Amino acid sequence: MRSYNRYYNELRPVEIIAGYNKHAEGSCLIKFGETTVICTASLDEKVPQFLRNTGQGWVAAEYGMLPRSTGSRIQREATKGKQEGRTQEIQRLIGRSLRAAIDLKILGERRIIIDCDVIQADGGTRTAAITGGYIALCEAIKTMIHSGIIKRSPLKTQIAAVSCGIINSKPLLDLDYNEDSKADIDANFVFDGFNKLIEIQATGEKTSFNEEEFSELLKIAKEGTQKLLLKQRETLKIMS
Repeated sequence: MRSYNRYYNELRPVEIIAGYNKHAEGSCLIKFGETTVICTASLDEKVPQFLRNTGQGWVAAEYGMLPRSTGSRIQREATKGKQEGRTQEIQRLIGRSLRAAIDLKILGERRIIIDCDVIQADGGTRTAAITGGYIALCEAIKTMIHSGIIKRSPLKTQIAAVSCGIINSKPLLDLDYNEDSKADIDANFVFDGFNKLIEIQATGEKTSFNEEEFSELLKIAKEGTQKLLLKQRETLKIMS
């Protein structure tokens, strides 16, 4: 039996608390089962060098796991003097995914930085960060409009993500760590609010997989993401 007595195509319990951090322009605490991530959005009136004088904004992300977010203490990357490759790969994924939600021209020549800090990890931290990062981004946009920084919302769509995999020839949605650590196939899917794909990460960890198996993963991921999109709308009362 899976955690929370779930069927193969069920999500873990999802909880989203918007406005969790009073200092950030936007924030939320998001839980996928035991996985817990704090997402904050901060406004920066500067853009990267390659966007200066273009009138276009940017959305970037930073990701990190706190030292005791896992079973044994993780050394802070700041003390190592560099980020691990996994960290860089995940934060680029989060940034790419959330930029798909924004009309960067309407945002103007300013940047929103989404910080995703994993308090507790039990599988699916990157997909929780993307799903929660979108909530923080929405809250920041709302703050900017209320403050008169921008006149209208640059949001084009929602963004949510979910993990899935195959264990012993069985497709499973929203893997916890115990499942993820022994998955034969591991995948992450990012969808927008129109059920269109933003990004797919799929890897044969222990074996190859065929088109039919991939199609089944895509099917359950789409169904799971639709539920996450609904949860986002319930949280923010937007994009009905």
